[in-house]
Amino acid sequence: MVRAKSEERRADIVRAAVEVIAERGYRGASLAAVAERVGLTQQGLLHYFPTKEALLVAVLEERDRWDTGGGARASAGQWRLDLLASLVDYNAMRPGIVQTFSALLGESVTDGHPAREFFTERYAQVRAEMAAVLRAEFGDRLPSGLTPEEAAPLLTAVMDGLQYQWLLAPEAVDMPAAFRSFLTLLHGGAGA
Repeated sequence: MVRAKSEERRADIVRAAVEVIAERGYRGASLAAVAERVGLTQQGLLHYFPTKEALLVAVLEERDRWDTGGGARASAGQWRLDLLASLVDYNAMRPGIVQTFSALLGESVTDGHPAREFFTERYAQVRAEMAAVLRAEFGDRLPSGLTPEEAAPLLTAVMDGLQYQWLLAPEAVDMPAAFRSFLTLLHGGAGA
């Protein structure tokens, strides 16, 4: 019972941190603001997360768990090209999570940012997974003539770049429709 309550409190803190980071960015988010949002003192929050960096890692890990729950990954951890559009649809329903991820990603390119290593490793893994998906879908060459390894960073860039555009102008950028159009381009214009 105590452990379940502790896990529930940790989940509440992570959700609050997602909100605060989405509003203020990582550097502007304070442990005090997160603690206040969940009705704790800063000292009380430190009982669950001893540092701001530990809380950041929990936020990033939780975001990845939410994505896995979104259906784009098969149980073996492999992405499926036909379900990536579903992940984009899922992200369009949760702007706060997308905003938090985008804010952290943008900040992580600065020297000394605690999320830099996380994102560097994550993108290496995502590019490898996307190359494997593209190879499974198209073989050694896409209709454009690109190899899966050449196209994987482009696929990743389109997904993340659409998120930024959608966050800035959701009324002007239909993220799911734009991504489906990109899938049509991947298939050589023949439709996904």
